[in-house]
Amino acid sequence: MKYDYLIVGSGLYGAVFAHEAKKAGKSVLVIDKRPNIAGNVYTEDVEGIHVHKYGAHIFHTNNTEVWNYITQFATFNRFTNSPVANYHGELFSLPFNMYTFNKMWGVVTPEEAVAKISEQRKEITGEPKNLEEQAISLVGRDIYEKLIKGYTEKQWGRDCKDLPAFIIKRLPVRLTFDNNYFNALYQGIPVGGYTQMVANMLEGIEVRLNTDYFEHKAELDALADKVIYTGPIDAYFDFKLGALEYRSVCFETETLDIPNYQGNAAVNYTDRETPWTRIIEHKWFEFGKDAEGNDLPKTVISREYSSEWKPGDEPYYPVNDEKNSALYAQYKALAEKESKVIFGGRLGEYKYYDMDAVIASALDLCEKELK
Repeated sequence: MKYDYLIVGSGLYGAVFAHEAKKAGKSVLVIDKRPNIAGNVYTEDVEGIHVHKYGAHIFHTNNTEVWNYITQFATFNRFTNSPVANYHGELFSLPFNMYTFNKMWGVVTPEEAVAKISEQRKEITGEPKNLEEQAISLVGRDIYEKLIKGYTEKQWGRDCKDLPAFIIKRLPVRLTFDNNYFNALYQGIPVGGYTQMVANMLEGIEVRLNTDYFEHKAELDALADKVIYTGPIDAYFDFKLGALEYRSVCFETETLDIPNYQGNAAVNYTDRETPWTRIIEHKWFEFGKDAEGNDLPKTVISREYSSEWKPGDEPYYPVNDEKNSALYAQYKALAEKESKVIFGGRLGEYKYYDMDAVIASALDLCEKELK
């Protein structure tokens, strides 16, 4: 059979395009090398808990069009992301807000907090040259040392002085007692898990799992008029200009025979000495309840370890520094010469996309491609 589109990857980008293409009367084949759909938003059911297999995914957006689009496929609960920071056993509120400033300095009013931050920011004069200077210029040295430095160095595997300032251009600082990390109009977790949501998007569409595109490239390409490719752009060109760098994440997940391990979905470990960056307790994304609203007797936790990506690992975060951005620009120029292939999504565009931005980008493509 000949298809209009072969879609490589069943994550959000591929699933949005597949759904819209089918709606537009196109024939579509989706393939994925994993044994499951949904890419990195895949959730699996363990003890009645939807476990975020590839890291915590909290949907948040200010884009009403994207929200209206995605809520066709799932009802979202009212989960609000309010992470806690653990620095050597001291607990702080994230985002940085009045609870954080009170714990850090004993200040009580927003005016006192502003005065303290302003005083500490003075040590940076001129344009911040690196992440350390950028962070201190935003929130002062105390918060930088306890809540940013260790976590960021574990996350990127590099000293904060060696990281570009733009990585933290936006640190949420609130002079209120609001613990909501995302300043987003819409926020939540799909009831039933992300896998079910993506399954709803792919309903009625042929999907082949455990199918490696590169192992069968010629025969798969021959099946379709066009290819929507959502894998790593450098892998598509067989790394011929060199490999783009990523950070990867390893997860150590365990099921515990207790109802509550840490009392929150996410606890970040912000000291350098603790090897993991954070612990996710998955049940709190859905308030510790099963589908019927009963309390769950067990819990599942995942410790996250950040690591340098090497071939064979899952690529998570593009290292968008100058060197990699220049290399990506060369690959992008090659991609534009491929008349039959469209590159999209986080890996196809070498971009750190939030979920709503992936959906918006896929909808943009649908607009251009499926008119």
